[in-house]
Amino acid sequence: MFFYTIALHLHSTMGTLYLVPTPVGNMEDMTLRAIRVLKEADLVLCEDTRTSGILLKHFEIKNRLMSHHKFNEHASTANIVNRLKAGETIALISDAGTPGISDPGFFLAREAAANGITVQTLPGATAFVPALVSSGLPCDRFCFEGFLPQKKGRKSHLESLTDETRTMVFYESPYRVVKTLEQFAEVFGAERQVSCCREISKVHEESVRGTLADVIAHFKETEPRGEFVIVVAGKDKVKSSERKKQMDKNVKV
Repeated sequence: MFFYTIALHLHSTMGTLYLVPTPVGNMEDMTLRAIRVLKEADLVLCEDTRTSGILLKHFEIKNRLMSHHKFNEHASTANIVNRLKAGETIALISDAGTPGISDPGFFLAREAAANGITVQTLPGATAFVPALVSSGLPCDRFCFEGFLPQKKGRKSHLESLTDETRTMVFYESPYRVVKTLEQFAEVFGAERQVSCCREISKVHEESVRGTLADVIAHFKETEPRGEFVIVVAGKDKVKSSERKKQMDKNVKV
């Protein structure tokens, strides 16, 4: 009982790591809770202090910012974990959206949790959810693929998704959209349904829907602009009755 009490006391003196979503476009997508947490935290970690400085100034949040990005997260995490152990409350934000979703966040969250520190992620803005839901494609089951490898492993990764029946969600930059869509057409077939959503929650938000062939033709005529979420239909499931008919046909042959 004595040791259990000590353990509880040590845990209660630890701080909390908050992963805080920030707007992907419209500043009004910031939640009241997110603003409060960023005001109350002892330290706010961010990818780029200049970008996040604009956000904090907009919401009149006067707090210290410290860089924490993919190039330094492994080196800086140990110090951050020690500060959390010492009782500090630390918030992590990315340039836009929810930390950990194609942004820094996973490594720090994992290390904090492994050290018994409370990790809380606030609900809030992320780009792929509205793109998926508004795509018109099934969203009851889906797989999030994020950014594809730019070179090594790209083709093999796409080929591994050939038989994926769930709706697939990808992130892409405007400079590679056409190339990526053409690769999708090669692997999934030009008639596969797709929805390309750009500039989520911004003034020029737009969704272009149709077959891969249709959407490729559109973006060859209209230059892609803004960050993209590409939502691709999964492979059609073969109904059991149709599968049985096919098997029977093969047996007769």
